[in-house]
Amino acid sequence: MAIRYSKLWKKLIDENMMKTDLRDKAGITTNALAKLGKNKHVNTQVLEKICNVLHCNIQDIAEFVPDEERKEKGVTPND
Repeated sequence: MAIRYSKLWKKLIDENMMKTDLRDKAGITTNALAKLGKNKHVNTQVLEKICNVLHCNIQDIAEFVPDEERKEKGVTPND
């Protein structure tokens, strides 16, 4: 199962916030932000910091992608 962060990017647009603003306000690294942009796994502390800044819950910024959906799109487990 993978995680998709498209909800996070939509929330940033709604909040009129740039990715760099989020990085600075949440105190996360550029590397963590890059991982989010590639839908890679990040530490739960990163997600917690983001949620604190955006005043939301994890389900508001991330969603799980079932393996079946990934297989239909031809995505390998390591992507």
